[in-house]
Amino acid sequence: MCTVSLDTPHTVAFVVASFRSDGSLQSARTLEGNSSMKNISLLRFVQTIFLIACLLPGDSTAADWTQFRGKDGLGISQDTSVPTKWSSTENIAWKVELPGPGASSPITLGDQVFITAYSGYGLIPSEGEQAKLTRHLLCLDRKMGDVVWRKEFAPKLPEHKYQGEGSYHGYAASTPMTDGKRLYVFFGKSGVFCFDLKGSQIWQADVGDRTNRWGSGTSPLLYKDTIIINASVESGSLVALNKDTGDEVWKTGGIRSAWNTPILLSGKRPELVVSMSDHLVSYSPTNGKELWRAEGVHRYVCPSVVHHGNIVYAIGGGHTSLAVRIGGEGNVTESHGIWRLKKGANVSSPIYYKGHLYWTRDGGTVCCQNPENGEMVYEERFRPGAGRIWSSPVLADGKLYYVSQHKGTFVVAAKPEFELLAHNIFEEDDSRTNASPAVSNGQILLRTDRFLYCIGK
Repeated sequence: MCTVSLDTPHTVAFVVASFRSDGSLQSARTLEGNSSMKNISLLRFVQTIFLIACLLPGDSTAADWTQFRGKDGLGISQDTSVPTKWSSTENIAWKVELPGPGASSPITLGDQVFITAYSGYGLIPSEGEQAKLTRHLLCLDRKMGDVVWRKEFAPKLPEHKYQGEGSYHGYAASTPMTDGKRLYVFFGKSGVFCFDLKGSQIWQADVGDRTNRWGSGTSPLLYKDTIIINASVESGSLVALNKDTGDEVWKTGGIRSAWNTPILLSGKRPELVVSMSDHLVSYSPTNGKELWRAEGVHRYVCPSVVHHGNIVYAIGGGHTSLAVRIGGEGNVTESHGIWRLKKGANVSSPIYYKGHLYWTRDGGTVCCQNPENGEMVYEERFRPGAGRIWSSPVLADGKLYYVSQHKGTFVVAAKPEFELLAHNIFEEDDSRTNASPAVSNGQILLRTDRFLYCIGK
């Protein structure tokens, strides 16, 4: 509900407006003053005032994709008329060449797109010298893809050595996050950076100095006035920073082998849930104190947790999926554990949609799972073969978008019967894709190691 004061030479009135969950105006009424305005005029007037007052530039809207896996971290967009088919020449609004590769996703805020990349080291076919490693932060124009501003900064060395498939994600794997007024970027042992929307750095904070041969890949998360970082690699901890100053608010240790971004659950008791080796653990996002833990994945964990209602779902380790009811205390494995199955994904995060879980294995097998008991509804291998899939799917307009490393994007109907709707390839771009897509204003933003594409008209 929004209250607007109207002060004119002829009337003084307070208008109380009620809005639906999608942002549309449901009703409006005057509390006092001249009430002779026709209802339709009042509705139009209040709608205009509301748009001006509440949707100022810099404030995020429902159409913005403001963090890893979207506004709620669940990989779901409410946009409609999202493209199903595209190619290098079909359904492309624009594309821009990036300064280097990266596994981070783009995010959007109004007429701005933000994305990270790296260059100078860890490049195919020659890895180069680590001393030349440079990280990039770019702001692009949402409509045309033009570079508005860019930042370059050297990392704290030594970084993890580029070797083998474990380093394929490179050195720009964390997705930026915005609160609508500022931008927050995480670069592992180099720290967390805060910028204003014009590219001026406000602060930088360290959250640990360790590295790992698998690199760093978790993304910032906003909770009230804090930025929460899963610094499992850097310091084995969760760290909350004041979003205005970068000062540490709280820090909790014991975070092991967790390459996933935690998820926030609202309610009477807010919870911050992270999946780590052997345990699924919930913390208070206010002070970092542990609330409960349950038996989890018995290996490293890359996929983020998803939830529906009071149940969280975790997958990982390549062979485990499980469901736990939230709200407990202590070890809740027996009291709140719902089911556990020896099937799961290794890297890609799941999606919950209309009573089903959807996810994909590394090798290109797409799965649909019953969230009530864990039973598999279908397991289908993409044809033609998808090769390896490390990015997480997104859902929009009743469609699931699975992006493979080298075989393009597979679009699947979001229903319990497998139906491949389209297989889309950029014929002129053979670079790798590890990044998850973003969806904004009916368009898909998809990055490869060479380009960022805006798909749709």
